[in-house]
Amino acid sequence: MLTSPTILAAALDLDGTIIGPDEKISSAVHEAITRLSQHIPVFIATGREPADALHYARKLNLTTPQLCDGGANIIDPIRGISTWTEPLGRDSSKLVLTKLKAIGVAFVATHANGTARNFDDVPNWDLIRVSALDMDEDKADTLANHFSRYDQMTVIKAILPYNGLWAIDFTLAGVNKATGVSQIGQTLGIDPFNMVAIGDSYNDLPMLVSCGIGIAMGDAPEEVITAADFVAPLVEDDGLAMAINSYVMPRIPS
Repeated sequence: MLTSPTILAAALDLDGTIIGPDEKISSAVHEAITRLSQHIPVFIATGREPADALHYARKLNLTTPQLCDGGANIIDPIRGISTWTEPLGRDSSKLVLTKLKAIGVAFVATHANGTARNFDDVPNWDLIRVSALDMDEDKADTLANHFSRYDQMTVIKAILPYNGLWAIDFTLAGVNKATGVSQIGQTLGIDPFNMVAIGDSYNDLPMLVSCGIGIAMGDAPEEVITAADFVAPLVEDDGLAMAINSYVMPRIPS
């Protein structure tokens, strides 16, 4: 029987894990993350833009480098700046946004100086990540399939818990939450084998598989649940707090 790895750091998804549809951190989850961060480095790993990652990291008093843009951007929550990025690239950025404009899909795109939500605000196509937003699942699947033949980019589907619709995240080929977690691990001197990752959607799957322990939230897709070592209750039932208190804390060195 394999021994469960010792947990030395934690990567926590944001939407559907730390926060639910109301976009608030419950008191139970706040207390659990605060307790956890007193023992090991804790960082958010989200597909959202830096401003959102910073907002919630600061609410939780997290000082470890934080991961956003689906693994393409690491930010320092103390200084509020990016310390590492893997940009999508100009050619891919133009290709994606031209398609989104043609089919009338909302988006958010991260660049070095902030974010763009309309085409007039896109600076020189030099983007870190693009997310197509607010689609039903059929439309999201069609968009993902359209770009599946472009090997210069990673294309991942994610649920949007705040409205129940779907997003498609576009990052540089090979860049996802797992690669971002690995990069933070290098900074911390901690191998992903000694990390726990907790999430609820397809874009969390790479880090759940790459970390030593993967925990899925209770309403995650079947593929995510199957890959996990443990399944937590729903976010509405403070599932993250339960996972931290009952499953993660006992595996942290005293």
